[in-house]
Amino acid sequence: MKILIIEDSLKLQKSLRAGLRRLGYAVDVAGDGEEGLAYSKNGDYDVIVLDLMLPKKSGLEVLREIRESRESPEVLILSARDQTRDRVLGLQQGADDYLVKPFAFDELHARIQALVRRRFKQKSPVITVGKIKIDTSLHIACQGADCLPLTPTEMRILEYLALNRGRVITSAQLINQIYDASSYASRNTIESHISSLRKKLRTQGGPGIIETRRGFGYLIT
Repeated sequence: MKILIIEDSLKLQKSLRAGLRRLGYAVDVAGDGEEGLAYSKNGDYDVIVLDLMLPKKSGLEVLREIRESRESPEVLILSARDQTRDRVLGLQQGADDYLVKPFAFDELHARIQALVRRRFKQKSPVITVGKIKIDTSLHIACQGADCLPLTPTEMRILEYLALNRGRVITSAQLINQIYDASSYASRNTIESHISSLRKKLRTQGGPGIIETRRGFGYLIT
């Protein structure tokens, strides 16, 4: 899934981006409120991790403008402000979760996963498609004890199609969803990944899981 981190600490930015990318997420970062708001308006993010004490525009200002916009990503406030009134205000202003610094990365990851499940109305992190079980928390796809040797990009494509099961997803949507702003991909790139993914699924007895709707896109039924 795609995450935006709005945080002015360069050290924390780098740490969060590296950690989340290792787990298979596409991650963009912004160092101040104005930049973060611009990213949020131009990108399709599942979760925004938002600091409150930001230069140029405060986190609460950013949050209010995000909630006034057409898109509605999940927002997790990550702040050193640990008073009850701060947490209450953040949640009242539209945040979906609030985590106080310092924090454990595993807890942050678990909260992000919970927000993604909420966004896609999935109570379980495991999605079953035919004989394949897709674990969106561990980022693996298996049939029984055998797991598919998927690349991170292939796994992101499979997860996104599974989370949007029954909906046709265009190549443009996949590009926007699984790559960060610094990456480049084309429709041919997506077609190549889909082709490789289908071959690996067939080895596990899963042909037909990913359908192509000519001129429209891809879907898992």
